[in-house]
Amino acid sequence: MAELTTVARPYAKAAFQFAHESGQLNEWSAMLAFAAVAIADPALERVVANPALSHQQQAELVVGVLGDKLDAARSNFIRLLSRNKRMSALAEIARLYELYRADLEKTLDVDMVSAFEVGQPQVDSLASSLRTRLGKAINISVTVDPSLIGGVILRARDLVIDGSVKGKLAKLAENLNY
Repeated sequence: MAELTTVARPYAKAAFQFAHESGQLNEWSAMLAFAAVAIADPALERVVANPALSHQQQAELVVGVLGDKLDAARSNFIRLLSRNKRMSALAEIARLYELYRADLEKTLDVDMVSAFEVGQPQVDSLASSLRTRLGKAINISVTVDPSLIGGVILRARDLVIDGSVKGKLAKLAENLNY
């Protein structure tokens, strides 16, 4: 994963800078997300990985699939990825692009996994606390996982806060084994 991130970073940064300077952040987000999903399709993935096709043929195939999501600059970006044999990094490029965009917009996506249903007032209270602590607008998505027994797990980029009973029991078991 680290190697793929290293490969994808300069492309994501260049795409982000271009999109920001040209005022097309939304368009580039949509194109990269759609391209990442398209490339992940097994049929298209096999075609793009086919060594019998030239990089021009591979690029034109992907450009054709993306269709109206592309203007000249985004088409050239896809062609550049193909020429440099980086099409497989599209999903990571899209992920990094969204991180750059979130930094610019001072937003943070938080995944909250709870053992039980959480009401909107609790989600709003948590978002307010995180906004104060981190200085960013917070978008929380909540999922329920009864296997946590109780509590919640919060994930935001590389920050993980495990306040679940399952996590505390695992930590206790680890400490008892020493």
